[in-house]
Amino acid sequence: MRLTHVGGPTVLVEVAGWRLVTDPTFDLPGRRYRFGWGTSSRKVTGPAVPAAELGAVDAVLLTHDHHADNLDDAGRALLSSVPVVVTTAPGAARLGAGARGLRPGETTVLTGPGRPSLEVVATPARHGPPLSRPVAGDVVGFVVRRAGQHDGLVWITGDTVLFPGLRQVAQRLRVDTAVLHLGGVRFPVTGPLRYSMTGRQAVQLCGLLDARTVVPVHYEGWSHFVQGRAGIERALAGAPDDVRQRVRWLPMGEAVDLAAGG
Repeated sequence: MRLTHVGGPTVLVEVAGWRLVTDPTFDLPGRRYRFGWGTSSRKVTGPAVPAAELGAVDAVLLTHDHHADNLDDAGRALLSSVPVVVTTAPGAARLGAGARGLRPGETTVLTGPGRPSLEVVATPARHGPPLSRPVAGDVVGFVVRRAGQHDGLVWITGDTVLFPGLRQVAQRLRVDTAVLHLGGVRFPVTGPLRYSMTGRQAVQLCGLLDARTVVPVHYEGWSHFVQGRAGIERALAGAPDDVRQRVRWLPMGEAVDLAAGG
């Protein structure tokens, strides 16, 4: 398995002959985007790899389409050139053009000549505190695994706080690589409420998760991230050895080969 962290939540996942991109964000920095209900954020870092240099993409795994830090304008433009887009059920209805919508627990299959079929399974996510779904909208994570197998090659959590649904997935999931969306998002208008995982929550999740490698993403590049890499590393410093040793920080824009997964 090979991962390239483009920036924010955007990762190129190369596995079993497939090239998958998560949450494509390729706009240049400087613009402020509104998320609704008095919330907004400025993009402060551009992509480490421009969309034009990404190469052929077989599928986009889009955890949600309605926030620009997960799908910006340049990311939307990319979708038209990608054969398969997998996202939430409401997101697929908004995007149209044959996008595949999944609810948590549902599966779609990626097939292509000369490559093993892959199953993409949607996992639950909650993009904020209890009862926030009507405001924050639907989000899913994704497990990618070889068709017919139970163990996963990679799990992308999507934007989520740590909540019982996420803990249940972690406890039952066997996966090579877990890609965790972090950043501890907060907005002035909602005070101390969090809309994505903190480093402390990541440590708790990793304690439940049987993953060979854990990759933090979506902790930088936008003004609404309250906890960057330094804050996450402080939380990891107090974690058990087996958690710390599994965390792998990816250099931006560089392809990194990870053990196992094909």
